[in-house]
Amino acid sequence: MKSEMNQPFVSWQECEFEESGNGVKRKILAYGDGLMHVEVHFETGAEGAMHSHPHAQTTYILEGEFEFTIAGEKRIMKKGDTMYDAPNVMHGCRCLKKGVVLDTFTPIREDFLKD
Repeated sequence: MKSEMNQPFVSWQECEFEESGNGVKRKILAYGDGLMHVEVHFETGAEGAMHSHPHAQTTYILEGEFEFTIAGEKRIMKKGDTMYDAPNVMHGCRCLKKGVVLDTFTPIREDFLKD
C-alpha cells in the first residue's frame, strides 16, 4: 500500500504490521491528500516516547487504557476517549492495559512511508 496514494479502499487484513519496538507495532491504513490513519497496538507497559512533530494529530482509543501526556498535562484515557496534539507540541503515552489506538495525522507522515 505504501507506494500508492489516494486509494479509495484499504483492507486491514492486507496491511502489514511494522514493529516500532518495545511492545509497540503499527499498521499504516488509508492515506492521501494530506490525511493519514495509523492503527497502533501497545502491550501493557509499552511507551510511546515523548516527541513532537509538525503534524496535527488526533488519537482515538479503540481498546485498553493509557496515560497520555500532552504539553506537560497527564490524563488517564480509556476506550472511546480522544485527544488532539497540535503541531510541534510534546506528547507521549504509557500503556496501562494492553490496547489499540487510531492516530490520524495531517499532513501525512511521510517519514512512516519510507521503506
